[in-house]
Amino acid sequence: MKLRSLRVENQPQLMIIPMIDIIFFLLVFFMMSTLYMVDQHTIPVNLPQAASVQQDKPNSINITVLQDGRILFEQEELPLNLLAKRVSIAMSGQAEPVFVLRADKQTNYEKVIAALDEIKLAGARRISLASEIKAR
Repeated sequence: MKLRSLRVENQPQLMIIPMIDIIFFLLVFFMMSTLYMVDQHTIPVNLPQAASVQQDKPNSINITVLQDGRILFEQEELPLNLLAKRVSIAMSGQAEPVFVLRADKQTNYEKVIAALDEIKLAGARRISLASEIKAR
């Protein structure tokens, strides 16, 4: 009587295709769920519209000029003469931060230029102006 080895005949097969599908599904699920977890810490400002708008960088520093001329560095209100000092402090903490100047579209143009000038005087090299996407 000859005994067969059952171990050799009934080897389970590893199905890799369904496993890859599950991994991709989990990857998409976690990517989508983290997008909804990001909390925007910006002041609501009525931004002007432009056709060539890009998304904010995640490590950007927001400087907001409100309609009445007040200046906010992230969430902190500052007078114009202290803006350059605050920008230079922020630059010492990071290698090369991106400063995003957000101004209400009803703001006096002089206030925006004054804030931009103070940012440049502090030595910032990467400055962008925020706007909304223009409806076509």
